[in-house]
Amino acid sequence: MTSADGPGRLAEFLRARRRAVGPVDVGLVAGSGRQVPGLRREEVAMLAGVSTDYYIHLEQGRERRPSAQVVASLARALLLDRDAHQHLADLAAATAADQTDSGRPPSETFAALIRRWTTTPAMVVTSWLEVVARNPAADALYGGLLHRDNLARMTFLDAGAREFIDDWAQLAHCTVGTLRSASDGREPAELTELIEELSLHSADFRREWARYDVHRKRSALKVFHHPIGRLELTQHVLTVPERPDLQLWVYDAEAGSEHERRLHALVFGLKSVKASLPA
Repeated sequence: MTSADGPGRLAEFLRARRRAVGPVDVGLVAGSGRQVPGLRREEVAMLAGVSTDYYIHLEQGRERRPSAQVVASLARALLLDRDAHQHLADLAAATAADQTDSGRPPSETFAALIRRWTTTPAMVVTSWLEVVARNPAADALYGGLLHRDNLARMTFLDAGAREFIDDWAQLAHCTVGTLRSASDGREPAELTELIEELSLHSADFRREWARYDVHRKRSALKVFHHPIGRLELTQHVLTVPERPDLQLWVYDAEAGSEHERRLHALVFGLKSVKASLPA
């Protein structure tokens, strides 16, 4: 699977991304007789402006703390996008210290806040996509799915997700990228166990995980194929300042649209049923 410590993850990430970049991609002549995929180590070192020995030590885990300048140079050399660049920086800064408080539930005040948003689906989600609080409107939105308490399990282990989400392939790619982003050597045991579970049970997950792509969750338009009808909702993603490992996801429909009417019908239909946040 993956090394448990930050330096090990850094080395693994660099090796994977080096193999994903070809010489032609960075303006080099490929030549004949190349027997390795992607760039050679000395080519990355040249492009990043560091010595070959130093870069080899990075890939071997012997060099553990590259500077921000070196990280930026490596990101350019490996053609990393913004999310992958940030992930590389996170790996470079990671320590082996455990985050013993990363799995604590949000405060009762925060859960009570989203409960009051009666027509707006909202959830509090961890970095490993565990739903630790959900209001009744979100419960109605995701009500037909078996693994809705963890959105990565829902994506890969719930057959209904492929019909529920408009573009399942994109969801799968972003889900794995989100888990990869959170996997920086400081992650809780729950994330490690989740990755092992998904790797065991889903070939789709294994293929995506091997790509080493990184994704940072941002606000975006989401399309759901719900029994009540097609729902186009803007998903707003907010980080909890006191708990950077938690995010607030809020779903909103365009005012006056058919999607807003369907969302309200879904929520109002729920009002005859006793609903509560998960324990």
